[in-house]
Parts: sequence; structure tokens; C-alpha cells
Amino acid sequence: MRMLVPTALLGACRQPLGYLWTSLAVLFCWLRAAFQWPGSRRGQGEPGSPPPQLPEEAELDSAPSTTPTSVNYHFTRQCNYACGFCFHTAKTSFVLPLAEAKRGLRLLQEAGMEKVNFSGGEPFLPDRGEYLGKLVRFCKEELGLPSVSVVSNGSLIREKWFEDYGEYLDILAISCDSFDEQVNVLIGRGQGRKSHVETLRKLRGWCRDYRVAFKVNSVINRFNVDEDMSEQILVLNPVRWKVFQCLLIEGENVGKDALREAERFVISDAEFEGFLDRHKDVPCLVPESNLKMKDSYLILDEYMRFLNCRGGRKDPSKSILDVGVEEAIKFSGFDERMFLKRGGKYVWSKADLMLDW
Repeated sequence: MRMLVPTALLGACRQPLGYLWTSLAVLFCWLRAAFQWPGSRRGQGEPGSPPPQLPEEAELDSAPSTTPTSVNYHFTRQCNYACGFCFHTAKTSFVLPLAEAKRGLRLLQEAGMEKVNFSGGEPFLPDRGEYLGKLVRFCKEELGLPSVSVVSNGSLIREKWFEDYGEYLDILAISCDSFDEQVNVLIGRGQGRKSHVETLRKLRGWCRDYRVAFKVNSVINRFNVDEDMSEQILVLNPVRWKVFQCLLIEGENVGKDALREAERFVISDAEFEGFLDRHKDVPCLVPESNLKMKDSYLILDEYMRFLNCRGGRKDPSKSILDVGVEEAIKFSGFDERMFLKRGGKYVWSKADLMLDW
């Protein structure tokens, strides 16, 4: 096999001995670089230098820092409902002490958070809604966030809560998957003798009275995919009607460690598109397919860890309380481009919505 060597060596035999030593030194340097002998910078590195990064680590270090513009904080996993497709289930009963939750929220605000959405579980469960109310007030009054919102099933909300905290809340989203009470019971949104739909309408009135923007969230699944909700949604007139395609998450609603078995709720993309087409004349409709939804949310769990859903499950980062926002968010799996594409940034402050209360 032919080997290419430095041309300086080829004429060495015709040169004085001193020149031969010089040429040999050149050859040694060439061989050390080519074969990464010990001592080569391309090999083990200089003594005391850090070990080479793994590709994943290098990619994280070189990636531009993500700003947590909009954060969904699921501070509790406990819930009084049993929705069969739930993808954030009651795997723990942990809730941070209020002071620690406030410390984490301040860290997020200092890192650029403009909107926080409190969710669960059911966020009105801890301390009968007082824990939530104090966080809402803190975020608006002390942190000065442009938008503070809450997602709830609505069953535990009392008018007194609006009296105490309504002025600090921009948007209240109520989950309602059907206007047929039997379907709600089948899904798991039953309230015993109470009507989930009547509760929804009552909350709509309180939002109007206390100047809180009203929103409806619906998960489209096997049991409501053929329903026409247009008339009821138009009467409620929410600022947004968020329509989600039922999503499977390993360890939450599918798989051996899951607390739910949501496979029977799943619909196809074509069925979801059919539902959207049936409601195309509802102006407040905001659709979210599985593709748009999965990686386009910054989700904090009850320990204030970002949850990465890119693998089809929820893999937690370290807590922002331990390592800070900038470090933890590197492991969030957040797709900012999809966040913007799905309309994740919108007019979300009630001061800017200019609603006719």
C-alpha cells in the first residue's frame, strides 16, 4: 500500500545529516497528527483540559437560550374528576410550599416569562382555591405579568373566589368536552347530580360580572367527535375555544405505568379534521392537533421541573429551584417554532382585549 509522506523527507538522503534530523522531526509531527498519538490535541487533549463533550451536550451548549415567554405550571396532579383521556394524572399528591412556588415564579419572570397558566390536576383543590388565588395575585400584583390564566373543570369554583381574586386574573378556561350531559359522564366529567354544562354557563356569567376573559377547552375524542357544538359555543361567546385532539402520553394515559387507558378515546387525524370542518364557522375556534400540541408547550410539573414530551412521554428536567431556569429549560424539548405556528402568542391580557363586558 502506498503512503503519502512529507516531501521534505524524500530528498533527505541527498542532504547533510543535520537536515535529515530536521526532516525526521517534520515526519514525527505529521504522524502524530495523522494517527492521533498521545499528546495530540486531536486525541486526548492537553493535560488538565476538560473531557470531550458528548454530541448531546455539545448541542445543548451551542443551542440558543430559550425564553420562557408562556409557561404552564401544573402545581398539583390531584383532581376530583376522572377523565378517561387525562394526560397529566394524579401520580403524586405533592404541592410546593407557597413561598417556594412564588420563588420559582419570580425566577421565571426574571428569565422573560410574560404569561403563566395555572393548571392541574384541578387547581382549585389545594386549600379550596386559596393557594391558587394567592399565586394569581402574586403574579399580577408583584411580578406584573401581562397575563395570568387558569384552566379548571369549574366544579369547585365559588363566586367568593372571583370577589377576592378576579381582578388579578386575565383568562379563565373551563374544560367542557360535550353539551350532552351523558357524554360528559361517559368521559369522566360527572358531578353526581350537578350538571357540568350548567356549571359552565354559571361561570360564564361570573366571568362577565367580574371582568375575566372566558375561554373553553374541549378534547375531541371517540365519544364527542360526531357532536355539533357550534350553537352552544356561539351563545357562550368565549374569547377562545381551544379544541384539542385526544393525545396519548406514555406513563400517563397509555402504557404499563399509566393511571388511565386512553386508547379507546383516540380518533384519527381525518376524524379530527372532520370535526374542525363541521365547526369552521365558529370564529373563536383554535384547533390543536397532536402534532401541534405535543412539543409546543413549556410545562412545569409540581416540582417545577420542565417536562419533555419529545419521546412520547414526560421526561423531567431538574427543578428550576435547584439549577435555575436557563439550565433546566435546555431539557424541556420545547419547540418554539411550533408554539408560534399554533398561535401560542396572542392577545392574552384582558387590558388589551377590549372586551364588551
